[in-house]
Amino acid sequence: MTAYDSIMQGLNEALDHAKGKDVGAKVHSIAVPEVNVAAIRASTGLSQRDFARSIGVAKGTLLNWEQGRRQPTGPAQVLLAMIAKRPSLVGELLR
Repeated sequence: MTAYDSIMQGLNEALDHAKGKDVGAKVHSIAVPEVNVAAIRASTGLSQRDFARSIGVAKGTLLNWEQGRRQPTGPAQVLLAMIAKRPSLVGELLR
């Protein structure tokens, strides 16, 4: 089988999977918990400005999360869930 044929086979399997057909694919699902951003930040003892800076987001973004206007998603949600379990993580990594 050529590289082209292999790629086309994979693409066709992906399309079939997206249509709901059973193609024998392994599906992995990871549940990331909802996070209370204000409580997480408070547990670190950092100000909004310092916490936002430490996790690489704008202070306005942090404010929107804390006030419930928006919710963190993707990598930010995972990072916040990790900090919730170990608030000292921020300080440890930034030393």
